[in-house]
Amino acid sequence: MSATRRSADGFALQVMLGLCLVWGIQQVMIKWAAPDIAPVMQAAGRSGISALLVGLLICWKGGWDQVSSTWRGGLLAGALFGLEFFFISEGLQLTTAAHMSVFLYTAPIFTALGVHWLLPSERLRPVQWLGIILAFAGIAIAFAGGVSWDNLDHRMLMGDALGVLAGAAWGATTVVVRASRLSEAPVTLTLFYQLIVGFVGLVLIAILSGQVTHVSLTPVAVASVLFQGLVVSFFSYLIWFWLLRRYLAANLAVFSFMTPLFGVTFGVVLLGEALSLNFIIGAVLVLLGITFVSAEQWVRRRLRRALGQH
Repeated sequence: MSATRRSADGFALQVMLGLCLVWGIQQVMIKWAAPDIAPVMQAAGRSGISALLVGLLICWKGGWDQVSSTWRGGLLAGALFGLEFFFISEGLQLTTAAHMSVFLYTAPIFTALGVHWLLPSERLRPVQWLGIILAFAGIAIAFAGGVSWDNLDHRMLMGDALGVLAGAAWGATTVVVRASRLSEAPVTLTLFYQLIVGFVGLVLIAILSGQVTHVSLTPVAVASVLFQGLVVSFFSYLIWFWLLRRYLAANLAVFSFMTPLFGVTFGVVLLGEALSLNFIIGAVLVLLGITFVSAEQWVRRRLRRALGQH
């Protein structure tokens, strides 16, 4: 299949632009609807809706026959997926959607570190280590709320930390998928594991924390959950997997970094969120580092061209 994959073209760029718009506004939708429905309940609702749809898709196209050989990895991936959205849900109650959009997308950094230790064929190259250093330096700068500790917004700092933990959980999920038999399973089955286990886990968390009662079926709440369940978790993910089967992953990875940029923009424009200079500088370093880590081959080609090498 890899031989048939090609470099991203104009069509791929247009599709990725649409996907990044959808993914970028996701955190804004969660925060927008939070007064009417607890973020953890939104996450549970979206996972439940998507799990049902993906399950029906598997019944139609097949894939259940691989459950016996993949369920262990599936349970672990699903638990990490649920943990990711728990961190997002709790973090968005403390920090801004713009901050969450950037810190969540540190996931490739944690994925790269995980596969470096587990998969000998995917050891990190020097330019990727440079990317990791830049990304963590960016996180540190973005965390700094001012010149002195007295100026720190400790509530936002905790929310930002939860955003990084969400990125770590997302990265760990990817590592589990790549290092287990899930790597050979249909993408629909892998996605189903994450959605159904995440749904059960998030509902349990909502019950134990008392957030299950924080649900008002207002138009905003219903629109947020349906958007996340139908558009984000179902249609956009399937389109993403379809692109990965046809185009080089490194090319698509570069385009996907438009997502946090859209997330920050939507947070500022739609929610009126303010951005500090340290966060802007840190976010730029984080995105630059992630680009180096996730698109190492692409970066090396561009550097060689810039230096006049072949």
